[in-house]
Amino acid sequence: MTRFPSITNIGTLLGVWAHPDDEAYLSAGLMALARSAGQRVVVVTATNGELGTNDPVAWPPGRLGALRRHELAASLAALGVTEHHLLGYADGGCAAVAPDRPVRQLVELIRAIQPDTIVTFGPDGITGHPDHQTVSAWTTAAWEASGRMGRLWYSATTTRHRDEWGALNNSLGVWMGDGEPVYADPADVVFEVDCTTALPDEALLDRKLVALRAHASQTNPLIEMLGLHVYRRWHEIESFVSAVPAEPAREPADREAAAVAGRDEHRSGAGTDVLTLPRQPSQVAVPSASEGLPAEPTRLGLAA
Repeated sequence: MTRFPSITNIGTLLGVWAHPDDEAYLSAGLMALARSAGQRVVVVTATNGELGTNDPVAWPPGRLGALRRHELAASLAALGVTEHHLLGYADGGCAAVAPDRPVRQLVELIRAIQPDTIVTFGPDGITGHPDHQTVSAWTTAAWEASGRMGRLWYSATTTRHRDEWGALNNSLGVWMGDGEPVYADPADVVFEVDCTTALPDEALLDRKLVALRAHASQTNPLIEMLGLHVYRRWHEIESFVSAVPAEPAREPADREAAAVAGRDEHRSGAGTDVLTLPRQPSQVAVPSASEGLPAEPTRLGLAA
C-alpha cells in the first residue's frame, strides 16, 4: 500500500544551485510536489553553465549561456516554478570569487523570501565539482548569517543509490573530486522523494523527466547513450540530509528542560520528518565502463 507523501511541512522552498540542470536532477520531484500543494518555490542559480560543452567552437560561452537560460526557464515552467534568480558568476569560476558578495546576495534573498526550507549541495558538492562545493559554502554561510532562517538541507547521494547505480556513475565519471565520493547513510536522510511512488502511475517521475529533457543541450546525449528507460530511473529518488546533525537522544529531565527553553524547531531546521516511501530496487541494466562514452557528449549530468 502506498501513500501520498506529506509535503506541507516544507513550507516556502528555496533551492540554491550552481548550474542550470542541477535543480532538476536533485530536486525536480520536491519542487513539483511543493507547487502541487500550493507552496511557494524559488530557485537561485549561480552561473549560466556557459562552459557545459565539449565543443566550444560550435557553442561559445555567450551562445551556450543564453541557450541554457532558456532551457532553465522551460524546465522550471514544467514544474510550475515561476520565481528564479541568477547570481551571474562565471561557470567554473565560483571558487575564485571572494565570498563576501555572493554570501551577501544570498542573505538578502533569504531575508526577502523568508524560506521555511532551503536546499542546496552538501559540502562535497554531490559530484566534487568546485562550483557545487563553493555554492554549498556560500549558502551555508548565508543561512548562518541570516540567523538560520528556515531549515537547511543538503542534497545527498545515499549508499543505496551507490549500490544500485554506482557502476553507471563510475562509467560516466560523475565524481570529479579528490578522494572518494561521499555517500550518506539512509538513516541520516531527513526527507526523501521517491518519484516512482509519490504519485500514481509514476506521474511525478514523468514530470521530472520533462523538466530534465528541457535541458536538452545537457541531457539529450545522455538519453541517447543510456536509453530513456535507464535515464529516467537514474535520479528517481531525491534524498536530503540536515545541515545540522541530529542531537543525541535526551534523558526525560533534559527533554523537559529543552521544552521549557522553547526553541522553535521548525524555524531552526531541527525536528523534520522522514517521509520516505517503501520501494523495490528497479531492475534495469546499466552500461559498463567498457562500453565507453559517446563521441561528442556535452558535459555529463550534474557536472556543468
